[in-house]
Amino acid sequence: MVVEADCSGGDLMMRFGLPPAPSLLDVAAAAGKPYPGSLLGAVAELPFGVRAVVAVPGRRPCTEAVRLLATEGGRRVLLGEEDNQGTVLLDAGRLVEDVSPLLRAANEVVLVTGGGAEALTHVSAYGLDSDVFAGRLTLGVVGRCPYRAEEISQTLGIERVLFLPWDTKTGGMMSSPRRRPLRTTGHRIPPLVAAARKLARQLASGRDHDDEADSKAVEQSRRGLVHATADDGSES
Repeated sequence: MVVEADCSGGDLMMRFGLPPAPSLLDVAAAAGKPYPGSLLGAVAELPFGVRAVVAVPGRRPCTEAVRLLATEGGRRVLLGEEDNQGTVLLDAGRLVEDVSPLLRAANEVVLVTGGGAEALTHVSAYGLDSDVFAGRLTLGVVGRCPYRAEEISQTLGIERVLFLPWDTKTGGMMSSPRRRPLRTTGHRIPPLVAAARKLARQLASGRDHDDEADSKAVEQSRRGLVHATADDGSES
């Protein structure tokens, strides 16, 4: 499941018209209790089939909620009890000081940035090449990029670099309030889903996998060969 843990506030609640509760605030409030319960009690299902704990839009309450999740009790809620554990994807938003404890506790950290020189230069300012993230950091580069993965890795000191497509069609589908699950199997997997699946496999195994179908879709999108379809059915 996905947990919106952005100090700036969440987007999903407003985008999909979800009720204000349960939310990240309920999870944070339970963090200090002896028996806080499971994340599943605060989950909402998004129209495209992903379960999420959403955050309210306000900066102040979300900042306080993230601080509570970063405590020992909060991390215990996120990790779950031994008989109730699974994969939790924390969307931490911008890398501010309040989310640092959550990043340190995570099994894997994925930093997403654009493929331009300016965006990649900003990555170096975060100090993510330090020993704190050694072996746990992956850089996801979105959209067209003039640099090879090896060049980015050597320059920024980040071992794992993966290219993600600028897939506006799938992004638009995921932002729509219409209930329409994403295609995750078969021959016509959306480029963004193919890239996400490849990333998940690499994170789970700790090494690269040669998945020809996924690699082809990602490489095509990186070269600008993936067409997005506008609402009127025309290509854009």
